Amino acid sequence: MTTFLILGALLILIGLGVPIAVSLGLTAVGFYALQGDFRILAMLPQRMFSATTGFTLLAIPFFILAGTLMNTGGITERIFRFANACVGHVRGGLGQVNVLASLFFSGMSGAAVADAAGLGQVELKAMADKGYDPDFSAAITAASSTIGPVFPPSIPFVLYSSITGVSVAKLFLAGVVPGVLMALALMAAVWLMAVRHKMPRADHIDWCEIWQSFKGAALSLLTPVIIIAGIFGGLFTPTEAGVAASAYAMFLSMVVYGEIKPSQLPGIFWSTLQSTISVMFVIAAAGFFGWLLVHQRVPDALVSSMIGFSDSPAVILAIVVLILLVLGMFLEGIAVIVLTVPLFAPVMAQIGVDPIQFGVIMIMCSMLGLLTPPVGMVLFAVSAVANMSVGRLSRALTPYLIGLALVLLLVVCVPAVSTWLPYMVLGQ
Repeated sequence: MTTFLILGALLILIGLGVPIAVSLGLTAVGFYALQGDFRILAMLPQRMFSATTGFTLLAIPFFILAGTLMNTGGITERIFRFANACVGHVRGGLGQVNVLASLFFSGMSGAAVADAAGLGQVELKAMADKGYDPDFSAAITAASSTIGPVFPPSIPFVLYSSITGVSVAKLFLAGVVPGVLMALALMAAVWLMAVRHKMPRADHIDWCEIWQSFKGAALSLLTPVIIIAGIFGGLFTPTEAGVAASAYAMFLSMVVYGEIKPSQLPGIFWSTLQSTISVMFVIAAAGFFGWLLVHQRVPDALVSSMIGFSDSPAVILAIVVLILLVLGMFLEGIAVIVLTVPLFAPVMAQIGVDPIQFGVIMIMCSMLGLLTPPVGMVLFAVSAVANMSVGRLSRALTPYLIGLALVLLLVVCVPAVSTWLPYMVLGQ
């Protein structure tokens, strides 16, 4: 009964339009206040503070900063030019370029909204100049941006690790194969749409342009190599990788390319601070709410009820995935993670689902949520950049959502898709 009261109160607040961080905090505070347990309420500041002080969480502001620097410092344009040289000759070429550029960019920022708002502007302008249908351009721009949080590095994986204690390095590796599969699924969907609508393509492969664009983008493309090699070479931790990515992006943008002036840095830092605060506020409120769940033994009750509903791990996992997808339609991805991981992680452990596989499932479900109304952040970001209604963009996204859903189904049904690489490289 307590479980339904807590979750019911939370859902009512969210349904009334109360911000997720405030909803989490009010639910916890209101529950203890009604019980008259004001001694626990006195621990509220400490619990909120401790939820945000994990060393792993330090990676979040630095990866946000890295993405902001790349979007401001000319790195995204160079990546796009190289991707265009590589696959621009394929049918629907700029759609394929869109996906490939997002895959390159995802190895640097780890944030879908950074991809959609930054690289997305470059992609949409290039596709408009070539006469591509606006619906097609906006839809593939939105869909391809969801690769970022799955392919390493990844801000959501850092957050998942801070909650569960699973190795960030293993989670980063776990996202490689699913991230590439997402890119391939989207490229296949683009090709089908391009053939159906007879979209343009370049006449031939321009090897000279490939070489010239590669020289211009080579230093930018080294970013994911530095991050991944540094982590697995023992040079720095995944958290320190965020610092390395930011420092390298700043060096490229200011010293090598000269695109950013010192006078622009305060604005860049302020933008990064605003994004970080919004994420950390949710994490802080979720810290106290999570403590309420543990204190009231909600995860234990949820495990018992779900196992009582069915003893089939496949059925339980399907129910959890369905819940995550529905929540993703109403909550931002970070909120889904901080709200549901403490609840569902014990359930997954009970039915034998690998926590690494569940981490990939969790992040992929939240990425699909970014593309679905009414609260899809990427949906709103791209609709604003493309000057298009959310409803129109949602309809255009259908074929790409199908491709991404098929990859999610593969990750759910075949654990090795997400677990093979981390266990092969880092062992058990």
